[in-house]
Amino acid sequence: FAFIGVAVTSATTVIFGEPIWDPTVLLGKMGGGLSVIISLFALTIATLSTNIAANVVSPANAMINVAPRKVTFQIGGYITAGLGIAIFPWKLLEDPNGYIFTWLIGVSALLGPVGAILIADYFLVRRTELDLNGLYQKKGPYFYRGGFNPAAVIAFCLSLVPTFPGFAHQAKLVDSVPPIFDTMYTYAWFVGFAVAGVMYAILMRVIPQRASEPAPAAATAEE
Repeated sequence: FAFIGVAVTSATTVIFGEPIWDPTVLLGKMGGGLSVIISLFALTIATLSTNIAANVVSPANAMINVAPRKVTFQIGGYITAGLGIAIFPWKLLEDPNGYIFTWLIGVSALLGPVGAILIADYFLVRRTELDLNGLYQKKGPYFYRGGFNPAAVIAFCLSLVPTFPGFAHQAKLVDSVPPIFDTMYTYAWFVGFAVAGVMYAILMRVIPQRASEPAPAAATAEE
């Protein structure tokens, strides 16, 4: 998908004299008739199939985990679709600068710390050893306090501190910030990854962990 997008956008620069990255705008410049109808149909199928197969599964499963007795995969999919419409995605695409520097980098500021915490936990804290049965037990070693790991939550929040001022400036929530914050926001994924990883490794040694019962294999099999 990335290669085709870059190739087509580069081709539009040669053909039309300007880069066109929006498929709907490109179709408007290709004339009318049957070719446009077929292209729009293919674009619709590609959008639906990609979202259903890749983007709906994960959040729908997350909705199920919130209330497994009340939310089915179908309901989770509907909730995901509703939230997808509620964020007004067409407004995000309206301004390429806002889409890239506000939305994409803003999301990367959240994903970088999450990845760092997972990697630090597995390689630095657990030393690549996991209690597989304990992953599925409320009294297992990974349930922590009410299902939340305080070290992970604190590390995640701390990782947002250096990048949030830059985000606020980019999103026009504040008029200006020191240039260093704009620079750190530009590299938000890397900054968040480094801060979260280091802080999580330290906090897991500082914060006392709740004593937990071993998770028997039989209990996991029964569930």
